[in-house]
Amino acid sequence: MSIQVQTTIPRLNEPAPEFEAKTTHGPKKLSDYKGRWLVLFSHPSDFTPVCTTEFMAFAKAHDEFRALNCELLGLSIDSVFSHLAWINSIKEKFGVEIPFPIIEDLSMEVAHAYGMIQPGASDTSAVRTTFLIDPEGVLRAMVYYPMSNGRSIDEFLRLLKAMQTSDEHKVATPEGWKPGDDVIVPPPATAEAATERMQSQQYDCVDWYFCTKPFPNGNSNSSGGARRMETVK
Repeated sequence: MSIQVQTTIPRLNEPAPEFEAKTTHGPKKLSDYKGRWLVLFSHPSDFTPVCTTEFMAFAKAHDEFRALNCELLGLSIDSVFSHLAWINSIKEKFGVEIPFPIIEDLSMEVAHAYGMIQPGASDTSAVRTTFLIDPEGVLRAMVYYPMSNGRSIDEFLRLLKAMQTSDEHKVATPEGWKPGDDVIVPPPATAEAATERMQSQQYDCVDWYFCTKPFPNGNSNSSGGARRMETVK
């Protein structure tokens, strides 16, 4: 008799589900990535064209992720042998080497724990999910894509940089933010502070609740003060 495994959706700002799995780089578990960011992403199946474009894009951006103290880890329901054959095909046919491990999840244990299996899309394939997990093992972001459309790897790089900036400087980032753009500071908590904020030359304020400032950098004193601010929403 088959056992039905409950698919759950993990929650942001809580510990990401622990796992231990066989991969193309040997056994891996979530705790192996302690102290580093991790992008864990699933794909429906090996030897599929959309997934192939995504893997090549992740591979080409691998060094940039590494420079941001971030590792990549792929997953599909296929076996390690299928993964290895696909990796070799990508190298032979496209000249791109895949430098990161891919999880074998034949039991679908990891896929179910992370909500990668969506019955409305497929009973046996993981949809395109992407999870950003911080150095403490906390799930910070997750994005779901349909099987028919590939992800933008540049967006995950952008999001990673934005979250790292928010963590370090206690600021928020506006739509489409990239390093060098202005950041958003927390709104004031009192009427007096709101009045002072509008009169301040430190920020560029459109209204009392919406103020920005230049992106903190090593040449300014703003980074130290920003760390004492509350996180803005």
